Amino acid sequence: MLNKIFGRFSKDLGIDLGTTNTLVYTPEKGIVINEPSVVAVNLRTDEILCVGAEAKKMLGKTPPHIQAIKPLVDGVISDFEVTEKMLKYFIDKVHAEYFTLVPRPRVIIGIPLDITEVEKKAVEDAAKSAIGTRLDITGPQATMIVDIGGGTTEISVISLGGVVAWKTLRLAGNALDNDIIQYVREEFNILIGEQVAENIKIKIGSATPLKEPMEIPLRGRDLINGLPKEVIITDSQVREAMQRIIRQIIENIKITLETTPPELVSDIYEHGIVLTGGGALLRGLDKEIAQATKIPVRVAEDPLTCVVRGTGILLSDPELLAKVLSPATEEY
Repeated sequence: MLNKIFGRFSKDLGIDLGTTNTLVYTPEKGIVINEPSVVAVNLRTDEILCVGAEAKKMLGKTPPHIQAIKPLVDGVISDFEVTEKMLKYFIDKVHAEYFTLVPRPRVIIGIPLDITEVEKKAVEDAAKSAIGTRLDITGPQATMIVDIGGGTTEISVISLGGVVAWKTLRLAGNALDNDIIQYVREEFNILIGEQVAENIKIKIGSATPLKEPMEIPLRGRDLINGLPKEVIITDSQVREAMQRIIRQIIENIKITLETTPPELVSDIYEHGIVLTGGGALLRGLDKEIAQATKIPVRVAEDPLTCVVRGTGILLSDPELLAKVLSPATEEY
C-alpha cells in the first residue's frame, strides 16, 4: 500500500520512521529530512494543516477542532492514514517535481524488531543502526547495539549479518518524559506538558551525578488553585524521576547478554556496547550502563541519525540489504 505513495517518485529513499522524529535519506544528498513525527489535523474538514516541526509547536495548544497527532506509538504505526499523509508530505519535500514515467524507487523503512508479521515488512532497525555506525556486522565477531529511540529501546546482538539475541522495550525517551511529568505532579503539585518535560530532560537530565549541580525554572499549572506556578527543579530530582526507566533498560541489557551464546559474549566484553538513538545523548547513560554491566560502552557518532544513515548504506549495497531484510510483500 505504501507503494501508492512512493510509486510516483524516482529517487531511492531510506526512512527512519520514528515515534519522535522521521528522517529521510537520499543517496545523492544524504539526510534531507529530520522533523518531528507530528501531524496537525482540522477535525471539521479532515484537512492536514501542517506536518513536522510546525505541527509539534501545536502540541497541547490547539482548540477543540484541531488535533496535533503523533501517528506512531512505541515505534509502530497507530494511525495508518495520518502516517501515510505524513510520509507523502515529507517525500514531496524531497521531490520538488513528480516523476510518473520512471520505475518505482526502492524505499527502506526502519521499524522495531518486536512487531507483528504485518508490521515486519521492512529492514530490522537494530541491524541498520549497526550499519549506520559503520560497524562490521557481516563477520563472526559480535556487535551489541542498544538503540534508544522515542517510543522503543532495541537491544540487539548482531553477528554474521543477523540478529542473534534481542529484546524490544516499549520504554524509551517518551517514557522518560512521562516519568518527569509524573514526578513533577507528585513532588510539586504542578502539571506540565510533554514538551516542557522533554526540555527539562535535555537541559539538565542525567543518568549519573554531575560534577557541577544544575537547576532550571519549571513552569506549569498549580493543581491546587489552577494558577500558573514556577519552581526550581534540580538535576538530582530529574535523575530520580528517570531512574525507573534507566534501571529497566539496564536490566534488559543484562537479560539479553544472558541469552547470548558465550562465544559472542566474549566479543562484546572485548569490543563493548554501542549506544544509538536520541536516548544515547542522555548525560552519563553510557557510564551507568558500563558500571552495571562491567562492559565498555560508547555512544555512536551522531546517534540520532544512525538508523537513517544505515538505510542509506543499504541502498548502495544490495548484497548487504539481502542479508538484513525482513520478509516483505510486493504490495507494501
